[in-house]
Amino acid sequence: MNNDFRSYMHEKTGSVGTWRPLHALAAIFLSALFSPVQMIAADLKPETIQAWNEYIRAAEERNLKHVSQGTPFLAIDALPGEASKLRQGDIIASPAAPNVPVKVPAGLIHDWIGAIFIPNAALRDVLQVVRDYGQYKTVYHPNVVSAEPLETAEWEDRFSMVVMNKSFFAKSALDSDYHSTFTRLDAQRWYSVSETTRVQEVAEYGGPSPHVLPQDHGTGIIWRLYSTARYQERDGGVYVELEAIALSRDIPGSLRWLVEPIVRRVSRSSLVVSLQETADAVRSSANIISRSPENPRCSAANCTAEAKLNGTAVGPSANPLASSVAGQGMHP
Repeated sequence: MNNDFRSYMHEKTGSVGTWRPLHALAAIFLSALFSPVQMIAADLKPETIQAWNEYIRAAEERNLKHVSQGTPFLAIDALPGEASKLRQGDIIASPAAPNVPVKVPAGLIHDWIGAIFIPNAALRDVLQVVRDYGQYKTVYHPNVVSAEPLETAEWEDRFSMVVMNKSFFAKSALDSDYHSTFTRLDAQRWYSVSETTRVQEVAEYGGPSPHVLPQDHGTGIIWRLYSTARYQERDGGVYVELEAIALSRDIPGSLRWLVEPIVRRVSRSSLVVSLQETADAVRSSANIISRSPENPRCSAANCTAEAKLNGTAVGPSANPLASSVAGQGMHP
């Protein structure tokens, strides 16, 4: 694990404000980041895509280590005292490496990791919020202006979303499609992977003549998005650990010295907000509010149903990927 994890900034959960969707975090903070800069339209270059693909392959390998036997599932568990800080109400947020954003040919890769603990929650509570795409517009208002599921199944989803930050980028939005997969390792541990399959900029959004630009063409605020989330139920709640990775165009050389510190500050703040507001959505659910004292894993009204329900969001694994992981001896 990267030693930079020790330099995580801890923030109290009451210090942040607006809703931001977990899987669209990068879209929001990059929109805010580049809005003060006059960006000339550009095309995504093949060498930039190649560098991105190589970076994501390395990220996938890191994630597989977290689900391997003998390796901590949560990165926080490799550092003494980190889980305790989360249980006390802190939110952890940090760049994944000291050199973030990572410079690649004609682009930048933004890679941030964060974690939060949601007390009195069960895994099903968290997954229901994360996978309820039809509610994103309401829950994550005003940043998400529209969202809808395209295709849902037990272990993978496809959904679309239009993201805009009205405070900074009132005349542009990002219209994207996402593919998310969910893997159950055991009764207490799940992880999900989400990535964009289409990203298009909507120019003059909210104006008299909005129009969608071709894929891989535009201001380059975001070219690609990828995120990994790990969920573990223990200690009377659920730990959520998120790594959000985004590809954007490069910052103009004359502005890099000024903008890069802002990149890090805005990225950290947005990650904290995303985790905080996702936790708030979970806490406000009926299952959390009416948690049964006799069985804190389910609501008072649904304990009997919980004992019978093993399908839908948190059922026993029929996922080939989860099955193959279990077959390799990856047990708690």
